[in-house]
Amino acid sequence: MKRVFSGVQPSGHLTLGNYLGAVRRWADVDQHRADALFCVVDLHALTVEHDPARLRRLSRQTATLLLACGLDPEVCTLFVQSHVGEHTRLSYVLECVATDGEMRRMVQYKEKAVRQQERGAGVRLSLLTYPVLMAADILAYSTEEVPVGEDQKQHVELARDIAERFNQRYGHTFVVPRATLPAVGARVMNLQEPTSKMGKSDLSGPGVVRILDEPEAVRRKVMRAVTDSGQDVVHDRVERPGAANLLDILAACTGEAPEKLAAGYPGYGPLKKDVAEAVVELLRPVRERHAELSADPAYVDGVLRAGAERARGMARPLVDAAYRAIGLLPQA
Repeated sequence: MKRVFSGVQPSGHLTLGNYLGAVRRWADVDQHRADALFCVVDLHALTVEHDPARLRRLSRQTATLLLACGLDPEVCTLFVQSHVGEHTRLSYVLECVATDGEMRRMVQYKEKAVRQQERGAGVRLSLLTYPVLMAADILAYSTEEVPVGEDQKQHVELARDIAERFNQRYGHTFVVPRATLPAVGARVMNLQEPTSKMGKSDLSGPGVVRILDEPEAVRRKVMRAVTDSGQDVVHDRVERPGAANLLDILAACTGEAPEKLAAGYPGYGPLKKDVAEAVVELLRPVRERHAELSADPAYVDGVLRAGAERARGMARPLVDAAYRAIGLLPQA
């Protein structure tokens, strides 16, 4: 089976966008078609100012939600990044292969550094170098495929470049991974800013539907979603982004084509109502399962402990091989 790796950063509460854009596919498809590893990448959340207690809380919540969304620890490997030391062991070695210019060209670094500076905060060195840690996350497991959104594709390309460069200089050590993009229409936009992605760290609460939102909160956010001028419902992501976003969400919930759905609505009111109810029903079993798992923290701890042990067993031989290849003396 192919080896697949993907991770989610516990920088905020998982959203409808995370679920429809990635996690549902992980549960329904990826864990069954491949030797799949899914990771709560908590070390990446340290690149900006954060509250330690909140990070611990969100890391546990994220892992619990991934289980609630359908990841099966008997089928895939679920673990927390910081529980497997091979990630940081490999990251430094890969920093010795990557270049400063590559890091500074990363789009997310440029965008996040500007936001940090606008807030008057210093830019942490880890914000510059974390793409190498991401490469280590991927390469440590001989990963062949990395399911990511378009905004993360550049990071996978960096991992490819580093793997190829290491292999050329020090002998073949790493599998060169490739990014696999989600199906068209899986990207969910902010309900208040439909030209921007619905992000879990987004502070625009009314535009972000979180997986654990109560049904009434979901309905309220959808019914207040920004729409476009004109009353006719048309699926056009460029000219009518508000309507297109609602139709894309409904299509993802129902399996119908968004263009076909558009033809059935005379105005935005009925569309919003149907979207709200579809989202509530889609998230209901996830919320219920999350409540059950939250009542049994020992089970979640056991899953993460077993997942970390399994991941460590996969990664350690390869990381040891990379240490030998680059010239480090083996431990006696």
